Amino acid sequence: MPLSALLARIRRLVPRSDDQHYDEIVRSFGVGTLRPPPTPMTDGELARAIAEFLKEQPSSESVAALGRRLDPSSRV
Repeated sequence: MPLSALLARIRRLVPRSDDQHYDEIVRSFGVGTLRPPPTPMTDGELARAIAEFLKEQPSSESVAALGRRLDPSSRV
């Protein structure tokens, strides 16, 4: 799945009130901190990962937790 399609799915799951979270996700993909999942995630799996990410302030630790959910083989 192209990154743009994944970001469009994520945009639908992150409320506009949490734009700083979405901006951190976009930045993290841009700098390579986050990588797209190696296999497609269902909307439910992605929604659960994003919900966990939204519980915390967007930080390197929360980005790392999201990265592990997106790509369990990641060492982030």
